[in-house]
Amino acid sequence: MLPIVALVGRPNVGKSTLFNVLTGTRDAIVSDVPGVTRDRQYGFGRGPVPYIVVDTGGLVEKPSGLEAQMRAQTERAVAEADRLILLVDARSGPTREDELIARELRRSGKPITLAVNKAEGLDAPVACAEFHALGLGEPLAIAASHGEGCRELIERALEGLAVAESREPSPSAIRVAVIGRPNVGKSTLVNRLLGEERVIASEEPGTTRDRILVPFRRDGRDFVLIDTAGVRRRARIENAVERVSVAKTLQAIDQAHVVVLLLDAHDSITEQDASVLGIALERGRALLAGVNKWDGIASDERAEIRRQLSLKLDFAPFVPLFFLSARHGTGVGELVHAVVRAFDASMREMPTPVLTRTLGEAVAAQPPPLVRGRRIKLKFAHQGGKNPPRIIVHGNQTASLPGAYERYLANVFRERFDLYATPVRMEFRTDANPYARRGRRRRADAERRAG
Repeated sequence: MLPIVALVGRPNVGKSTLFNVLTGTRDAIVSDVPGVTRDRQYGFGRGPVPYIVVDTGGLVEKPSGLEAQMRAQTERAVAEADRLILLVDARSGPTREDELIARELRRSGKPITLAVNKAEGLDAPVACAEFHALGLGEPLAIAASHGEGCRELIERALEGLAVAESREPSPSAIRVAVIGRPNVGKSTLVNRLLGEERVIASEEPGTTRDRILVPFRRDGRDFVLIDTAGVRRRARIENAVERVSVAKTLQAIDQAHVVVLLLDAHDSITEQDASVLGIALERGRALLAGVNKWDGIASDERAEIRRQLSLKLDFAPFVPLFFLSARHGTGVGELVHAVVRAFDASMREMPTPVLTRTLGEAVAAQPPPLVRGRRIKLKFAHQGGKNPPRIIVHGNQTASLPGAYERYLANVFRERFDLYATPVRMEFRTDANPYARRGRRRRADAERRAG
C-alpha cells in the first residue's frame, strides 16, 4: 500500500505550491489569497518511493464557519497520513499559529518533517535558526516556487518508510479496482461477482469507508477485487469522514491491474467521473466502464444515454462500456470476461520484429509530416514495458512528431496487438547521427595534430 504524506501549515505558507512540485502537476490552485485550499487535494507524488501526497487547507486558531470545516478536513488528513510535513514561512519567522500547529501535530504521534519555505535568496542556517524552537528536529530550508530543496525534503520525510507488500492470496491474481461515486452499486457488483454477501451493501451513500480486498476464483483464474468507497461531489460533502476515502481510492488504482469505473445509468456522467478516469489513465491502468442499473432505463431512453456517454468519454475512446444490472446479474459475466481480456492485453509480449514491421506498414499507409522540408523518419520499434504497454520508436526528428500522429501510431499498435481497453504509452527517441559524430572526431583529431 502506498504511504500517505500530508502537507500541513497555516494559510499562505506555500502548501499548494509544494503539492504541485511533488506531484509534477498543476492540480492544486495556487494563490496569494489565504484559504484557497478548502478540501483536501490528493495526488501521486514523485520521489525515492511511490507515495500519495495530500494538500490541506490552512489551520487557524479558533476557527468558525468555513474555517472550521477546513480544519476538520485537515484533521482527517493528519489522521490518515503516515508522515507529516509542516510548512512554515521563512520570511515571517515562527508565529503563534505555527507553535499551536506544531503542538497538535506532535500529539498525533506521526513522524514530522519541518520545512521552512520561501527561503530563496536567504542563508539557509539563518532562515532556519528561529524554527528550532518548534521542537520538531532539524528544519530544512526550501523554496517550493523554485523547486529548491523539495527532493531532499521528501527523501527526509519518507526516510525509513518501506512500501508494504500487497497481501492477495496469489501473486498471479488479477487485481481489479471497482471505483465510482457513492451509491452507484460498487459493493452490490462485488457481491454479485462472488455470489455471496461479502461486502456491506446499503442504500445509504458512503457505506464503504475503506478499501476491501476480496479474493475469489472464476473460470480457472484468480482475482482480487478491490472495493473502494465512493466520493461525493464537493457541493454535497456533509461531513469530513466522506473525504477520507479519496486516498484509499488512489491507492486502489495504483495497486490494480484493471480498473472498473462504475456509473449509474440514471445519472449523467460528472466531472468527477471523468477526473477519476483521468487518474486511472495517468497511472496506465487497463480501463472498463460499467453502466449500472440499466434494467431500470426505458427502451426509448437508452439510445440517448449511450450517445451522451460516448460524447463525455471521447477523451478515452478505447474504454469499452458495459451496460449491466449488478442487482440482477445482467451483463456481469461479460464484464468478467472483459477484465481477463484487458489484463492479458496489458501484459502482452510484443516481439521487436513484429513491432518494427507494423511501424513500417503504418508509415507507408500514412507518412509523417515534413519538418522544414525534411520528412520525419521512423526506423524501428521495440517494447519498453507492460501494464501499460510501452512502445519505444527510434528515428530522426522525432521531437517534432505531432501529437495527432502519435495517437495514430498508438491506435495502429492497439489494433495490431489487440491491446484491448488499455492505454498505449508511446516513447520516441531520436538516434544520434553517426556521420556527425565521425565528423566531429575527425575535426578534433585535426585540431590536436595542428596544436
